[in-house]
Amino acid sequence: MVRSRTAQLIFQSFYCALGIVGIIGSFGFYEHSFDNVFYVYFTNLSNYLCIAIMFFELVQTANRKSDGFVKLSPALKFIAVTAILLTFFVFNLLLAGAPDRDPAQNYTITSITFHVVLPLMFVADWLLFYEHRKVKWTYPLYSTIFPLTYLALVYVRAWLVNWDANVPKLYPYFFIDLNQQGVGGVVRWCVILLAAFIILGYILMAIDRMLPAASGKQTNVAVEAERA
Repeated sequence: MVRSRTAQLIFQSFYCALGIVGIIGSFGFYEHSFDNVFYVYFTNLSNYLCIAIMFFELVQTANRKSDGFVKLSPALKFIAVTAILLTFFVFNLLLAGAPDRDPAQNYTITSITFHVVLPLMFVADWLLFYEHRKVKWTYPLYSTIFPLTYLALVYVRAWLVNWDANVPKLYPYFFIDLNQQGVGGVVRWCVILLAAFIILGYILMAIDRMLPAASGKQTNVAVEAERA
């Protein structure tokens, strides 16, 4: 694992810079318009979460005096990693090749940034710069809170507008579209995706357990350097 403060600063700064590019695009500005329903997309919300976490990582690393691991909350980082991987896999496996989607949309700055580059970089940050063997068996279950909360917000919004199908992006994704899938279809999709999400979480936990942990000597050296 990489303990270099300089490497972390470079990586985190580059990620945050790309994050700003993606955020601007998520508002629709590269198409010379404003997307007033930007907040209904899981893609945007999961990326906003990751960008915020990376910004706090950057601040923490900048204030650190020596090399060492990133010390931001392991639980929060794990929740964000699973959320952004959900974005990555659902888009690239289910949405990118949808018959009603213009393939050119997959190659916009925002799409490439939010669906591919930033998700992979965020996972790489966790793999490279965090101390491992810290993930608890409950973390994959906690991670479901974010997507389930998102799902609840989608349907609360739909309820508030009386389930009006004319409301823009009432259901942002086909698999949660009650008009297209029906209640049974939506439930089936949600169960499948939730099960896959939990399995993904435990795969990540297994990867965390297989990665080398910091030695006691390394930890003591880092602590002494911080106190100096």
